[in-house]
Amino acid sequence: MKKSLILSIPILYLSASFVTINNTVLIDSDISGKTVSVPLSFKQRPVIIWQPSHQTNTGVNFSEAAVCNGIVEAAMSAEPRMKEYKVWSLGKKDLHHANVGSNTIVEQTSAVINGQLSGYAWELQKANKKDPEVFISVHNNGGTKRHAIWGFIHEGDKYEAENRNLANQLVKAISAATGLEDRGVLFDSSTGRNDYKCKTSGKLSFFSLDENVNKAPYRVLLEVGDNGVSKEFLENPENQKKMGVAIKSALAEWMAEKR
Repeated sequence: MKKSLILSIPILYLSASFVTINNTVLIDSDISGKTVSVPLSFKQRPVIIWQPSHQTNTGVNFSEAAVCNGIVEAAMSAEPRMKEYKVWSLGKKDLHHANVGSNTIVEQTSAVINGQLSGYAWELQKANKKDPEVFISVHNNGGTKRHAIWGFIHEGDKYEAENRNLANQLVKAISAATGLEDRGVLFDSSTGRNDYKCKTSGKLSFFSLDENVNKAPYRVLLEVGDNGVSKEFLENPENQKKMGVAIKSALAEWMAEKR
């Protein structure tokens, strides 16, 4: 039997972003005290964007793109089904850094080179056209010597606290499902990487999480495992599926909690 999630919210907030996850939502009315069943169309569901890494040059004999895409595909296939889309530049022509590149380097993200957008910029343009509520980016860490899971959020925008809560739930779910060490949630500025900076805060940041680039209010980047010490684990399709299911379940729970 397929699992479904019923989201209960006050009728006064019917226009809120997180109205439903499946075709029918039960709305608990604060006015009448009654519960009514309201069918809602696919178009009315909140949009979820998944951004798997497109990097193929990290680690030794390792494709971060293939691993992260496996996790994302598993998440998108898992219940409950949502209004969700994947943005992925791998193999796209007429882009620079479509299959490689760092999320924290200007040249490989925001820069236009020979009239071409970067893979990251193209992905964010595609995402923004969907008018997303939630954006989840999935990557693999490297050089940490830790078989672990990290969550990253953007520092300084008004959704910081809610993004921390979402990232924390996703990290804990993956850790519980896989045994990966829970390394918590960090600011994107904390890595001290490279030269991409948020123009609002002036701090180093991840291009994909910058509120000036990404229209989604809720933005999380996951660094899943380490491409060295976790390589065999990450390349196992069963583990990718397990992580994808855990992410989807935690996301659905977070959405149900959000009134």
